[in-house]
Amino acid sequence: MERKIIITAALFGMLAIILGAFGAHALKAILTPEQLTSFETGVRYQMYHAFFLFFVASRKELSLKAQKVIYNLVLAGVLFFSGSIYLLTTKNVTSVDFKIIGFVTPIGGLLLIFAWFVLFATFFKKKS
Repeated sequence: MERKIIITAALFGMLAIILGAFGAHALKAILTPEQLTSFETGVRYQMYHAFFLFFVASRKELSLKAQKVIYNLVLAGVLFFSGSIYLLTTKNVTSVDFKIIGFVTPIGGLLLIFAWFVLFATFFKKKS
């Protein structure tokens, strides 16, 4: 499981850097300042959760079950949260209005919160 988590974390991190550079250079002239800020939020949260996954993979105190739950929550959360933000903010570029998927963004955020809660609850229950 650790290998899978690390591979996903590395992919999320690499893509966050690529998308961040794309946003800062290619999209800067196309997106409104508000859209660019939202796009950057998606990139930032994706990178935060890449680091979070590295942390989860490094903690031997976490059971395999806890690692799997956290991994699945983060994977779905980043795809829903950051992914929907990327699609919603780039409608000027793609000419596709993804407004219909706007409800996915808060669901992704909630999944990310649950992932952090699972980590919190797991360590809270552990005896020193």
